[in-house]
Amino acid sequence: MTTFIDEAKIHVQSGKGGNGMVHFRREKYVPRGGPDGGDGGKGGNVILEVNPNLNTLSHFRHQKHFRAQNGANGGTNNKTGRSGQNLIIPVPPGTVVYDHDSGEMLGDLTEPGQRLLVCRGGRGGRGNARFKNARNQTPRIAEKGEPGQERTLRLELKLIADIGLVGVPNAGKSTLLSVVTNATPKIAPYPFTTLSPNLGVAVLDDETSLVLADIPGLIEGAHQGVGLGHAFLRHIQRTRVLIHLLDGLAEDPIADLIQINAELALFDPGLGEKPQIVAFNKIDLPEVEARWPRVARKLRELGYDPLAISALARTNVRSLLYRAAELLERTPPPQPASQLPVYRFEGDPREFTVENLPEGGGFRVRGKAIERAAAMTYWEYGQSVRRFQRILEALGIDQALRKAGVKPGDTVLIGEHELEWSE
Repeated sequence: MTTFIDEAKIHVQSGKGGNGMVHFRREKYVPRGGPDGGDGGKGGNVILEVNPNLNTLSHFRHQKHFRAQNGANGGTNNKTGRSGQNLIIPVPPGTVVYDHDSGEMLGDLTEPGQRLLVCRGGRGGRGNARFKNARNQTPRIAEKGEPGQERTLRLELKLIADIGLVGVPNAGKSTLLSVVTNATPKIAPYPFTTLSPNLGVAVLDDETSLVLADIPGLIEGAHQGVGLGHAFLRHIQRTRVLIHLLDGLAEDPIADLIQINAELALFDPGLGEKPQIVAFNKIDLPEVEARWPRVARKLRELGYDPLAISALARTNVRSLLYRAAELLERTPPPQPASQLPVYRFEGDPREFTVENLPEGGGFRVRGKAIERAAAMTYWEYGQSVRRFQRILEALGIDQALRKAGVKPGDTVLIGEHELEWSE
């Protein structure tokens, strides 16, 4: 039996670009063959893809780290390295993807085959053939591949169903789902039998079918985490119509209705506005049938058109489903979560900071552009080192370090590289 898991946190990393090559063509009878070092291949992307055969995030329990393939290094004779394969991570329909660190929503994946690029692979480094010019016919310089991106993702699953069954614990939601669909939820005469949402498909006729979701019972304070409801309230957000099942044996079914609707609205104001069908359950019991006229009168005073049913005896169950189907036809489909681009000022990538490390530890330079340049530099080639020095000067880092008091022999940390300052 698959455990229902609707939240997961995973770490993803795209592939590093392949290194460019420093090489010179050397063939008999071919004087001055010149540079022919090829470019590195692009690193693989990390992509999330909707797999309609999945219905939980349980497959992320055992694997939480994902890494795409690196690009291959460039070769001789101007051969470009092979690009790394993209890593496709399957997720169930209804998965909402967030950046764990910033909280930003990256995508709402609902359609089969829908894809979301979450980490772009690093570009391949250029080989020395790309640096040849009139002034430098024999460039001993190339680039290493660009590092891949990495981020931590938070995944939330919101079940995609037409009808949501809501109500207090033991109101009979699981029984109703079991008699109208092929779903087999756990049923017992005590609260909180349902520990996770259940989905089922009810076929009314050749042209009408409904997808129903049984949400674990809600109690007062559910929107704040009381009981089981808080963990599963999000699954009602995608439903278009709610069937609010009242327990006919409850002490005050009207108070239960008002309390549950308040919890829905407190969790998400949109839930309080969803169309509802109120069904008074367990009408097959004599004591419930006796109190039905009084309860029905109060419900009509509140603006509802209630229906008395018995999920166990299947009384009026088909009438309830047909009413739900009619209401569903009149209800517009929910709009997907907004994925419009949100423009945030992230600063100039050329910006940097210089930090004077304590106890004579040297200096730490931080900045997106300079750290990327350091990672892509071949330190074993003098021309590559001189190119990096020119980048320091162009960005103003050279001057900033002098102003901070750097002296020959001091250590300068940039990214993962430890350099020694010299004039």
